[in-house]
Amino acid sequence: MNYNNSNWSSVPKDVILLAVRVFVGFAMLSHGFPKLQMLLAGGKIEFFDFMGLGPQISLILTVFAEFVCSILLILGLFTRVALGFLVFTMIIAAFAVHGADPFEKREMALVYLSVYLLLMVIGAGKVSVDHMIERRKRASDW
Repeated sequence: MNYNNSNWSSVPKDVILLAVRVFVGFAMLSHGFPKLQMLLAGGKIEFFDFMGLGPQISLILTVFAEFVCSILLILGLFTRVALGFLVFTMIIAAFAVHGADPFEKREMALVYLSVYLLLMVIGAGKVSVDHMIERRKRASDW
């Protein structure tokens, strides 16, 4: 079987990209939602203090990435921008938060990081809001 990209039908590739975006997006939401609840609870925040920003600001930035950007990823809206925040967050999780931990503690962040980088290179696909916006933009340029 020839795996040349030119021989792949666009529909299966775009369906697979949609499935990966939705799965990874919802999987990350399961990490971001508890952090959002922690943020909204109003109690004392005990969280990783990234670069001296303080635990609250660090938590807000993490919630933005893991919760808000995951929703954007699922929708395929501002996909590469959202992935930039998610990539940055997973780099911090893998190498700063869990940097001294054994590989098993860093593994999940590295898996997410790998998928995010792959999606950043490939893009959201045709089943995305980004694609609909681009298609409309091209149609209005005529």
